[in-house]
Amino acid sequence: MPLVLIAEDEPIIRMLAADILEDDGFEVLEAATARAALAILEKRNGDVAALFTDVDMPGDMNGLELAGIVYSRWPHIAILVTSGVVRSLGVLPGSGVFLGKPYASTAPVRIIRELIQRIEAGERSGKLPSS
Repeated sequence: MPLVLIAEDEPIIRMLAADILEDDGFEVLEAATARAALAILEKRNGDVAALFTDVDMPGDMNGLELAGIVYSRWPHIAILVTSGVVRSLGVLPGSGVFLGKPYASTAPVRIIRELIQRIEAGERSGKLPSS
């Protein structure tokens, strides 16, 4: 059962995302800030398969900064970034994907599964996907 870390400051959105992922068989960890998500990852033993993060987060780090750190330190983690504000995000790290809010309830599950499969295939071949 893949483990997904959700970093989302809005409790209801975080809870709904967790429920959707858990209903599809994922295990879920939750964080309300990017710093809290980073702290969770630092305490884990590399078992997190995916990060699902909002861009706009309270504190000194946003979701894009978190995604960049996660990719540089844990390149095996699939990255899904979301936001309700349309803006130029630049290039997402690694094989990261952007999902605009609002999104269909099935979208995070589908995208996270695809990203994990692509990364696992890349690890077996010795290369991580770049997009």
